Amino acid sequence: MPENPPDKTDETSSKPEMPSENGPLSAYGGERPAAPDWFEKAIATPYQTHFIQSGDTQLHVQSWGTPDKPGLLLTHGNGAHAHWWDFIAPYFAAHYHIVAMTFAGMGDSAWRSGYALEAFSEDQIRTCQALGLFEHAQKPIIVAHSFGAFVTLNTGAKYGTRFGGVVLVDSPVNPPDRPSGGPPRKARPNKIYPSLGAALARFRLAPPQPCENHYAMDYIARHSLKQITDETGKTGWVWKFDPMIWQRFHMEGQPAEMLKSMACRLAIIRGEESALMPEEVGRYMQTLLGHQVPYVSIPHAHHHVMLDQPLAFISALRMLL
Repeated sequence: MPENPPDKTDETSSKPEMPSENGPLSAYGGERPAAPDWFEKAIATPYQTHFIQSGDTQLHVQSWGTPDKPGLLLTHGNGAHAHWWDFIAPYFAAHYHIVAMTFAGMGDSAWRSGYALEAFSEDQIRTCQALGLFEHAQKPIIVAHSFGAFVTLNTGAKYGTRFGGVVLVDSPVNPPDRPSGGPPRKARPNKIYPSLGAALARFRLAPPQPCENHYAMDYIARHSLKQITDETGKTGWVWKFDPMIWQRFHMEGQPAEMLKSMACRLAIIRGEESALMPEEVGRYMQTLLGHQVPYVSIPHAHHHVMLDQPLAFISALRMLL
């Protein structure tokens, strides 16, 4: 992600080493890194674009497959958007009606004057309603990464009977003795960059981590930016997310209690090298549930599992589904 607050679930006890001035995409000078054939074919797969209403906010939504198939709702992390799933979703389109949503204040969805956990959960429900996922004989399943999984804890606790299951992807519920950081409350307007290349050079993942698949990072970064014209008529590029989300965010409830109250089936995927979700956190989450749940660690993957090991992630998700 660009220079935005870390995920709400970023509750590590120590901060990783800060990245250099520019991110790894700066080496390409605005050119696209070479990508493997499977990736090019996946992002070339047609999808439908929708804009739906959730309260007073318009949400950006994408879909693959047809409504006669069971629903699969894909939910992104903090500061991200539906396009994070463009190279994952096509691998499930033969068997599912796949819907990737963008939360309010992020990507191509509209911003709000205030944000709340309950409103983000309502965004998920409204998306399922608008795309007909609740109308199929089989209840839809949510696959949610990072902050999206944090929202899904609330959704599963309050509306879980409407879903067939939830897959939480690298989103920790920390034990009491693991310090909780939370998002920073200070923010500044998104910087305007003079060119697309200059903006891409600043793209970094948050929380910081290495990622060798620069082609995937580049694809995500390009969909994270928009071109604007300022009051002087000068054009530039800015990040799409609302930088004031965490200054205007409100929530009630505790993640541990929400996890214990999940009213549908549950599975967990984590990156084996994730700084946010080490093995002991996964064990604590299973203890909270009081029973064993499907639990998959993806080797050589950090927090952004679908960027680090996309094909392994697809395989693991296929197995769980």
